[in-house]
Amino acid sequence: MATLSVKPSQRFQLPDWHTNSYLLSTNAQLQRDASHQIRQEARVLRNETNNQTIWDEHDNRTRLVERIDTVNRWKDMLDKCLTDLDAEIDALTQMKESAEQNLQAKNLPLDVAIECLTLRESRRDFDVVKDPVEDELHKEVEVIEATKKALQQKVSQAFQQLCLLQEVRQQLNSDHRGKMETLEIDRGCLSLNLRSPNISLKVDPTRVPDGSTTLQQWDDFSRFNKDRAEAEMKAATELREAIALTIAETNNELEAQRVATEFAFRKRLREMEKVYSELKWQEKNTLEEIAELQEDIRHLEEDLRTKLLNLKLSHTRLEARTYRPNVELCRDQAQYGLTDEVHQLEATIAALKQKLAQAQDALDALCKHLARLQADIACKANSMLLDTKCMDTRRKLTVPAERFVPEVDTFTRTTNSTLSPLKSCQLELA
Repeated sequence: MATLSVKPSQRFQLPDWHTNSYLLSTNAQLQRDASHQIRQEARVLRNETNNQTIWDEHDNRTRLVERIDTVNRWKDMLDKCLTDLDAEIDALTQMKESAEQNLQAKNLPLDVAIECLTLRESRRDFDVVKDPVEDELHKEVEVIEATKKALQQKVSQAFQQLCLLQEVRQQLNSDHRGKMETLEIDRGCLSLNLRSPNISLKVDPTRVPDGSTTLQQWDDFSRFNKDRAEAEMKAATELREAIALTIAETNNELEAQRVATEFAFRKRLREMEKVYSELKWQEKNTLEEIAELQEDIRHLEEDLRTKLLNLKLSHTRLEARTYRPNVELCRDQAQYGLTDEVHQLEATIAALKQKLAQAQDALDALCKHLARLQADIACKANSMLLDTKCMDTRRKLTVPAERFVPEVDTFTRTTNSTLSPLKSCQLELA
């Protein structure tokens, strides 16, 4: 016979069952209401955050574009500044080289002036005179030294300014490279989007890196570099103008002094040629006078010899008449005549001897003075030759080196061109 099996468990009452069903239904409704509220709030939050994210991304993209424009504008300014700076560096370098060439070119005039002073030290006797030529040569040396000093100072200033320009250029170049790298980074950031493959989460991306600057500091830094570059370029331009002015002034001063020195040389040469011609004329007249005086001395000597013969004749006659016998030894007219003749001859011989001695003294004086004239003529010829050599040496200052042919041979010290008789005589005496 079958048996009823009852499960041993708690038995609920029907009201409890209804209550449980009611609670489940009520809780389900409450849960659905809560879920609906959350869904509504989530939709609102999604809409707000999506809009906020879109606008934030849009604003930041706009800020990136503006920043790129700002950096690019500064990069363009730095580009122009670097271009102008390179041009100024090239211009100042060329001007510095020009000043160095002008400084080097001053060695030739200085060597020529010193050579002229050295040559003129070979003058002799009274021709060793402190004349205007020597004054002008010393002044020329002073002018050349002053011009070299001025040019050397400008070269040093140009070198220092070039160093400053290179320093500024290095700073600008560094700033320019920074701008280029910044543009590359910001443009890369601007090109990123949600579908870019290389986006990822980073560790503490909002940190402030060491060495960060404010926007004002960044702007001040670039502006300082630009302003400094412009100031140095302005200083370089003024220095170039000053160098060009110094080159022109020194060349004009040196040219004016060269003209003054050569004018003094020509004037001195004309003066010496005039004195030389006068001395040659005096020498010619002195030689003629010596020749005439020597002829007169020969005539005096002949007359003296003749008078001595006449005196011997008179002495012989008088001596012979002393041997007349007895009364014949009388003082007759012949005796008186012979006696007078002897006295007259003795006075004549004495006068002739005196005049001969005077003539010989005059001849000695003329010969001594002729020697002094000839010595001074030789000195003048030597001085003129030296000044002519100086003038020939100074031709280097106006004739290009490849076309310069000395008029005076350096080794034989003779001229290469046909000389005037006066100059030929100078060389013979020299």
